[in-house]
Amino acid sequence: MQRPEARPRQHPEGAAPGGGGGGDRTAAAAAAGAMDPTRLLFQEPSLYTVKAIFILDNDGQRLLAKYYDDTFPSTKEQKTFERSVFNKTHKTDSEIAFLEGLTIVYKSSIDLFFYVVGSSQENELMLVAVLTCLFDSLNHMLRKNVEKRSLLDNLDGVFLVVDEIVDGGVILESDPQQVIQKVNFRVDDSPLSEQSVAQVLQSAKEQIKWSLLK
Repeated sequence: MQRPEARPRQHPEGAAPGGGGGGDRTAAAAAAGAMDPTRLLFQEPSLYTVKAIFILDNDGQRLLAKYYDDTFPSTKEQKTFERSVFNKTHKTDSEIAFLEGLTIVYKSSIDLFFYVVGSSQENELMLVAVLTCLFDSLNHMLRKNVEKRSLLDNLDGVFLVVDEIVDGGVILESDPQQVIQKVNFRVDDSPLSEQSVAQVLQSAKEQIKWSLLK
């Protein structure tokens, strides 16, 4: 038995609904679908919303980066992409950019630039929710001192925050308060501050810094 269509297909001009060969009907429906904006809007949903999150300083140098697929498989390709993104965005007032077939939302604070990257078909509001959660979580963790020196002093905690928001490209959390609570729990329920995170995860921070310099 033939599966019923989810919705009626459009027929090319001059063609009857039941007329013509099967191949012609398939080709016509595919062409109509390609031109139908609603078909693009309601593509099959994917849990893998985020392709990358990275934070750069005001010189465009990487401070933190997490990539969740193989769009840019090597560190060299990642840093080249980050430089291109920085060059395109650091002097603009916009909060969204499109580059290399990707959607990028971003935000700056003092001497930092925060970026969240998704596919060109990704819902921008979802990416903005991730960016806002990241910034607000760090703003709380760093006691409203979101700048380069403070971030580097708490880089281990920053990685924990990122991991609580996104895991493998899947958005886990968009509530900053929930993120901070989970990060606090992961450091043995001690109050999250510059001192506590640095003391508990000092060795992890050194390994992270070393990996970024490779």
